Formats: sequence, C-alpha cells, structure tokens
Amino acid sequence: MSVWNKILHGMGLEARTHIKVYHGVGGAEQLEIFGHVLDRGPLPRTHYSRFPLVNTLALIRLFMVKPRKGAAVQLVWEGQVVNGVTEEDGFFHLQWKPAVMPEPGDHPVEVSITNVEESPVTRAVGVVIIPHRSQYGCISDIDDTFLVSHSASLFKRLHVLFTRNARTRKPFEGVVNHYQLLADAANKGRMPRPFFYVSSSEWNLYAYIREFCRMNGLPEGVFLLSQLKPLMLLLKSGQQKHATKFTRISRVLKHYPHMRFVLLGDDTQEDPNIYEAITKHFTSQILAVYLRHVRNSRYAATQEIADVIMSRGIPCCYFKHSSEAIAHSKHIGLIT
Repeated sequence: MSVWNKILHGMGLEARTHIKVYHGVGGAEQLEIFGHVLDRGPLPRTHYSRFPLVNTLALIRLFMVKPRKGAAVQLVWEGQVVNGVTEEDGFFHLQWKPAVMPEPGDHPVEVSITNVEESPVTRAVGVVIIPHRSQYGCISDIDDTFLVSHSASLFKRLHVLFTRNARTRKPFEGVVNHYQLLADAANKGRMPRPFFYVSSSEWNLYAYIREFCRMNGLPEGVFLLSQLKPLMLLLKSGQQKHATKFTRISRVLKHYPHMRFVLLGDDTQEDPNIYEAITKHFTSQILAVYLRHVRNSRYAATQEIADVIMSRGIPCCYFKHSSEAIAHSKHIGLIT
C-alpha cells in the first residue's frame, strides 16, 4: 500500500478498487442484484459518537467517492455465469433467469470484479431476497416518512444530517410499531412481508440508512436509492431524482405482478404526486396509501390528492401521528 493510500486509509477511506454489493431481490421469473465499483470510497463505520464534528467528518467520508466506469463484474449462480459492466457512476445491475427459481429466503451471492488485479476487496457477498407469497408487500419512502429529516427546511435537514449519525437520529413516534405490524414481524411461522425502501436519498447513504433501520427495529428490506453523488454535491443530498422514483416503484410492481402493495410516504416532497400516478397506472395492485402530514403548506394540496386516490377505490390515510395510521390499518384489515 502506497503512502498516499495509507493516509486515505487513516482517514477512513478505502483507496483501492473495490466493490460494494447491496441487497438484491427475486421476482416472478428472474433474480437481480446491484452495487457499485469504486476506486475510492468509505470504509465501514465502526465507531459512533455524539460529537457533531465526528459525525460531520463521517458524513463527508460517505461522499468522498471515486466511481469506476467500465469495470467488468461477474457472479456465478449454480454454474450460470452472469456478467455486467459498471456505468458512469460505477453502478452495476445484474439480472438473470435461473433454471429453477429458488425457495423464498435469503440467498447469498458473491460478485467479483474481473478486469482489475484481484485482491480481497475486488469481491463481495450480497444477498438476494426472495419474498414468500404473502397477501401484500410494502413500498416505503425514508426521509420524513419514518426517519425525521426536516426535508421541508434545507437548514434543518443539513443540520441533522451533518451533526447526528445513524444511531442518534430518531424515527417518528409509533412508526416502528406500524411497520412491524405491516411486516407481520410477530408471526414466527413465516418470513415477514416484503419491504422495499424507495428514496431520493443517494446510494452514498446506504450503510447509514441500513444501520438506522437495524438500530430501530424496522423491517429488513431491499433499498432502491438515487444515483451516487460526489462530495461537491453533498449539500444537495436528497434534493433530486424524484422523477426516477416513479420508475423504481414501477419496477417493483412489474416484478411482482400478482402481489398487491401498500405505499407509505409523506407530504414534504413529491410522494403524494408520485403515489397518485402509481395508483392511476397500477390501480389493481395498490392496496392502500399512507401519507404522513409534516408540512402545513402542503396540507390542502395533499388532501386533494388523497381524495383522488380514494375515488379510485383505494384507501388513503393522510395522518399526523402513526397511531392514526395503525388504527386505519386495523380498520381496513391490513393488520390485526
């Protein structure tokens, strides 16, 4: 390791070409997994502190990334070789049809980089999650849906993002209970209902968000985040890529054409408009919509959207407190 690489390592950065693999998913006919190849990226965080400066530096590291375009990646599934190449931002998305679809559960998959010098960091293991056949799944936003983020105020949003960490950030009161009930987490006789977290937050924050979910007991799930951002765009974190959210949710719905879904979001950004469009195009697949009321200036417009969704025969709960959402879920029979 060169002196420069040792310095970067001391700063909490991996300065060799390496691969990050995220949770993948199995649908009706195919499996898929995705990740990034980076020439520089953050090492896994092992120390958490309440000191704002420590958290600020840790956040900055998440955006000190150098993607590798054109990296050849490969996985082997029961003798079947699946190849791919990374995009401009280092992202790869591998899809394949197995000879026999595996049983529901978590299936480990190793992905490796094949056109760089092999080392321990040029391969990584991810998990393909194949949901069991349940009566419904859930698609949830993240910021201000279950994670208090203050998205309506740039200053407040950046303040909590920079000064706190995945273990000191807070969920909304009652939201974890609601999500656990929706996931049917108490039923030990079968796997929890599938959760998909579709957000405008960037892939830079993947480990951060997963640690937050783990610490607070939110259901395990598949994350579909927005394009990796470089350090110079850190101040615009979570403020773009709303347009692609419709596409990412549509992919999930098309992946599971025989499953119905509950949509969970909030009124701080574009969730109401996106979810209204989803209910228009996938009416039969949407079981219910939940929108958290956070931003007073959006109340009237969001209530109108909720009325449109309900006019399509889809229950829609526009709520302030999670206790209201839980009561609504019980009323329509989603939970007991």
